[in-house]
Amino acid sequence: MSQAHPTSRPAPAELRARNLRLALILASVALLFFVGFVARLVIFHH
Repeated sequence: MSQAHPTSRPAPAELRARNLRLALILASVALLFFVGFVARLVIFHH
C-alpha cells in the first residue's frame, strides 16, 4: 500500500548512485566527528 506505482522505481544505476552519495555524506560526517573528538583529546589532554 505504501507503493502505489511499483513501476515508478528508479533505475538500479540511479539507485546505486544515490546510495553511494548517501554513504559518502554519512562517512564524511562520521569522519568529522572522529577528527573533532581526537583533536579535543589532543588539545585538552596536555
